[in-house]
Amino acid sequence: MDKLTAAQVFVDVAYSGSFTATADRLEMSRPMVTRHIESAEAWLNTRLLHRTTRKVTLTTAGEACLPEIEQWLAQANRLVEQTKSQQQLSGKIRVATSMSLGFAQLAPIFTRFMKRHPNVQIDIDLEDSTTDLIEQRVDLAIRIAANPDPSLIGKPIAECESILVASASYLADYPPITTPKQLSAHQCLGYKNFDRYIWHLHNGDEFQSVDVKCNLSANEATTLLHAAIAGGGISVQPAYLANQYILDDRLQRVLAPWTLNPMKIYVLYPSRQHLSATVRALIDTLSDEFKNPAW
Repeated sequence: MDKLTAAQVFVDVAYSGSFTATADRLEMSRPMVTRHIESAEAWLNTRLLHRTTRKVTLTTAGEACLPEIEQWLAQANRLVEQTKSQQQLSGKIRVATSMSLGFAQLAPIFTRFMKRHPNVQIDIDLEDSTTDLIEQRVDLAIRIAANPDPSLIGKPIAECESILVASASYLADYPPITTPKQLSAHQCLGYKNFDRYIWHLHNGDEFQSVDVKCNLSANEATTLLHAAIAGGGISVQPAYLANQYILDDRLQRVLAPWTLNPMKIYVLYPSRQHLSATVRALIDTLSDEFKNPAW
């Protein structure tokens, strides 16, 4: 049996902890996964995994072999990639990201990438919740976070600034907003993640936290954006999403230059060892596109 495939299956099972999850991710039958593991154990003449009805864990020998096998796979992948030109990229990439980031920034980037590489397909999974990349068979996640999941590999590609916005029709009914504390008297639009809505604002070295009242809340930014455009109140929005509407005079910046604590946009993936040339090329493209973002 192919030693390279057996090694890839072993590494995947080591991280997924499940023959079934690996079978789904690698698109092979569960018995085939078992055969590849048995082949790897016969090849190395040692037991690599403990199998029970509930979970799969590494043996002591498996823990010792894992980094060496990963390094060997990485060398094999580099040799394969050296024989391919960028024009030959192909295959499907499954990407998980938020609706706001996918809608405002990633769809145009992915479209340009696929025009350059017509044999590539990208499947976008839009959700704001954290995704188990291995279980969901996701190749890349593009996430906005202060501290991303430490179990994932990745890097920040841009800073995400969040600003306060509202429509002119809403603001016309109130006195000008000049201090953060005045926000407590306004209708605000809340991102549904906590029972209390506290906006932590900063202006240079000055920081203020404000309790706000949110009669309308949602777990997705574009819904709150359009509620703000409709005159529903003041919303916290990522600058990458809101700035175009500010330029179009559909929204106005509120309380500038106060902003919320900035976060970073990360590209995340389960393991360096599973990255195809196509996925690596997309990561490089995202890094380049976000170096000097237009927003």
